[in-house]
Amino acid sequence: MIEGLAEHLLALALRPSDTPFRIALSGGSTPQRLYALMASAPYAQRFPWQRMQFFVGDDRFVPHAHADSNAGMFTRLLFAHVPVPAENIFLMPDSGTPEDAARTYEATLRGLYGAPNLQPGKPLFDVNLLGLGTDGHTASLFPGQPVLDERTAWVATCTPATAPHTRLTLTYPCLHASRHVIFLAEGAAKAPVLARVRAGDPTCPASAVTAMGDVTWFVDRPAASE
Repeated sequence: MIEGLAEHLLALALRPSDTPFRIALSGGSTPQRLYALMASAPYAQRFPWQRMQFFVGDDRFVPHAHADSNAGMFTRLLFAHVPVPAENIFLMPDSGTPEDAARTYEATLRGLYGAPNLQPGKPLFDVNLLGLGTDGHTASLFPGQPVLDERTAWVATCTPATAPHTRLTLTYPCLHASRHVIFLAEGAAKAPVLARVRAGDPTCPASAVTAMGDVTWFVDRPAASE
């Protein structure tokens, strides 16, 4: 599954284009093996790092050096081992207030997008990688949280009752502004929620994720068992 996803991302990144290839990374345990694979031979020699731009789908509002930081994990597993230019890495801020950090990251995205509002047919990201929690959350869009109703901001905060730390997360409109949304789910523990999301269960935040292009699922056999 991980190798298949790496090959898929490589094929997308190598498509001829005059613009940078923009990808938003996901936290979680399963994607860590993807990033480690991308940083190893032969993938480290095959990805077009110089024209790739990396973003963060969500992160815990902790210092990047913190063990729970997605930014720190991306750096340790991927960025420290491949020749991606530092100016092509856009991590979520880890200082100030969470609200200020969300506004700062949103301003960065708007500046790169070149417009104050998301426009139909003009994606912000080429790829948005997403995971799936057993409660149906994705990114830091947790059940019952006010962020699920956000339709204006591109980046918002979330403080879930079921997980540690205040979070910064891309919102539904920002996730939608992707050519390709790719979900990654692994293990038998994900089978019940995967079935619910695939059936469109409205109590699962992941069910409401859409894309300007396509939504693809990479799952293993245990996760797909239901």
